[in-house]
Amino acid sequence: MNEVRISTQNIVKQLMTMYPDQTQFRKNVIVDIAKSMGYRSPDFVPLITKEARVKIGTYDLSASIEALKPEVTNTVVNTMDQTPVAAAQMQSIVNDEKSFAKMDPTFVPWGAFTDVVKIIKSEMFYPVYISGLSGNGKTFMVEQAAAKLNREFIRVQINPETDEDDLLGGFRLINGETVFSKGPVLKAMENGAILLLDEIDRATNKIMCLQGILEGKPVLVKKTGETITPASGFNVIATANTKGKGSEDGRFTAASIIDDAFLERFTVAVDQQFPSVSVEKKIVMKHMEKFDLVDDGFAENLVAWADIIRKTFYDDGVDEVISTRRLCHIVQTFSIFKDKMKSIDLCIARFDDDTKLAFLDLYTKVDQGVSFTDDDYITPTEDEHAETA
Repeated sequence: MNEVRISTQNIVKQLMTMYPDQTQFRKNVIVDIAKSMGYRSPDFVPLITKEARVKIGTYDLSASIEALKPEVTNTVVNTMDQTPVAAAQMQSIVNDEKSFAKMDPTFVPWGAFTDVVKIIKSEMFYPVYISGLSGNGKTFMVEQAAAKLNREFIRVQINPETDEDDLLGGFRLINGETVFSKGPVLKAMENGAILLLDEIDRATNKIMCLQGILEGKPVLVKKTGETITPASGFNVIATANTKGKGSEDGRFTAASIIDDAFLERFTVAVDQQFPSVSVEKKIVMKHMEKFDLVDDGFAENLVAWADIIRKTFYDDGVDEVISTRRLCHIVQTFSIFKDKMKSIDLCIARFDDDTKLAFLDLYTKVDQGVSFTDDDYITPTEDEHAETA
């Protein structure tokens, strides 16, 4: 292998170590091993040339292997079957540590929580798609439903870079050896766990590898040839800010349009709204208890304030909304600074100046006991609000 870069030689050496009796390799095996070693296209492209191709997707590396034989010590355990599939399965690993969500004392059951509990308790494969605005408790609800039933819970945070390796697994370099490490999806299938795909609408078409899995059937792992059969109780729940059709108002700029065939595999879809005023007050009070605070008036004002802003938001009067999560952030900030207005100010500082000032002005009026009718909602351009007796 004269004039061949060292990295390319290292890839061939790794192939020789893993598959000592083989000289022909599938392209995906070569590429996966190269990437697991930290190499890029220039390092493995010399191995997948037109001259080396014996058929579509398969390449003969016998010349490269012959040149490197004197340098390679075969350390692979001998087996009766040394096919690529057998070797990959022999070196397939998975983290056996199980993850269980814990019951959170601040959680207040509401919305679709009871339905999600029933679905999980049934142990049927019943994929659920939950959408709703950011910060309204979607992920927390699923986590607490799993915790209530003491079910293994695996959460995968989806982003535009999430791909098959992140979900199903890929080849990793561990203790000097390249092994196939099973990803969270395969682990959830084998363990019968609840798999949460959080913010799935941030994904690209790279998640189409899950399409068959969403049917609840056995899946063939193409990198190893192993077939994974889902254990009883395995289920997939996805959360998203949109319904998979993109963000119509541009609010969630990272939201993608999900393939309709993919969405069709979710048995049911739930549109989660913000909690009612009474439920949200309970949530805020529980967070106050968490930080050793007892201020019923502050809790009531925060919830009323958020409710007015949301109604205005739904009427297209403002571009921002106060989420349940943000109210909990305000409570936590208040536990540190002991200053209500400062805590609110700090927690809404990311809004533009006009919106922030309008929201602070509104809270002041709520705190003063000003009553608001349906026609008196706030807008960032208004400094005054009508008072009613």
